[in-house]
Amino acid sequence: MYRNPKKHLMIVIGTRPEFIKVSPLVRLLRKSNEFRVTLCSTGQHREMLGMLEKELKVNINVDLNIMRPNQTLNGLFVKIIELLDAYFKEDKPDMVLVHGDTTTSFAAAMTAFNSGIAIAHIEAGLRTWDLQAPWPEEANRHLTSVIADLQFAPTDTEKDNLIRENVDTNKIIVTGNTCIDSLLWIRDRLGEIKQTDIDQAGLGFLKKEDHVILMTSHRRENFGKSLDAICQSILKLAKEFPNYQFVYPVHLNPHVQNTVHSLLSNIPHIHLIPPLNYTYFIWLMNRSEIILTDSGGVQEEAPALGKPVLVLREVTERPQALETNNVVLVGTDQQRIYEMVSNIINDDQLRSEMSHPVSPYGDGKASKKIINALIQWFHR
Repeated sequence: MYRNPKKHLMIVIGTRPEFIKVSPLVRLLRKSNEFRVTLCSTGQHREMLGMLEKELKVNINVDLNIMRPNQTLNGLFVKIIELLDAYFKEDKPDMVLVHGDTTTSFAAAMTAFNSGIAIAHIEAGLRTWDLQAPWPEEANRHLTSVIADLQFAPTDTEKDNLIRENVDTNKIIVTGNTCIDSLLWIRDRLGEIKQTDIDQAGLGFLKKEDHVILMTSHRRENFGKSLDAICQSILKLAKEFPNYQFVYPVHLNPHVQNTVHSLLSNIPHIHLIPPLNYTYFIWLMNRSEIILTDSGGVQEEAPALGKPVLVLREVTERPQALETNNVVLVGTDQQRIYEMVSNIINDDQLRSEMSHPVSPYGDGKASKKIINALIQWFHR
């Protein structure tokens, strides 16, 4: 029986951010003579992934389509293991690659481990040292690190975190973060966007002279009172600074949708819009003067674009961002958010100091470094 001499890699993703971050790696791997690649989606953000395939020029090979209404994390975890276990029996890959901190990542890694398949963890080693924040992501990262054969750490900080947990240094490779690869790939294409494209993307309400503040919040630990407080701070800011447009692409999670629309709908200068495709989200980040977010990825991307970022979380697993002048951890206190945004708007010098492009997460070559490490690992 003929066997393809290329090593078979399966990359398992479930969410939109995972797809964005692995896309530059998949594109390069598929040009390689060393590997054949299966991109598998569990479908956690299935409704968001379709547009990304065309946009990022990466197609999904296997769609497990496991999400169901009101599905629990435990139900999701069990279903991923069940379906991947069956798939591995049909076409067992030489290695499974997972990204970051999602339920998909840890469940796929655990299934691979129990199937005797090597595991590589992309974006390994991020830590807050608080298992409740972010929840359940912090635990997912810890648990995946215990069983991974290769750990691709974005910076030396994450490498040190892994060493602190007694991970073998020979398993750790500092690569930078693939999110910067993806960001720069899109940024280089922003000049091709025309006004008609912007109109079709639903952003035509922004005029050239508008000052823009971008807002995102979707994390589970912010559901309830914290998201209420965040929205109240935006409401107060919009009333005080009518020359600013507050743009909020609202996550599709019903917990987010219900809260945000109940508090911020039909308010002058506040624009609640559907989630954007990646290209137009980067365009909007690049267009904005200030960004408020609880997203991990935005903490990495926005500083590289030279944007002031206020992180709507109590802790972050990305301390390198806080070491730049661009990023401040403000939490979810309504008054604190209001004061910090007001200070940046009113203080030209402060805004300038927070607006210098800086990228502690690499130079856009993380995917190449990962591929070189994979080649060395298989040829060892």
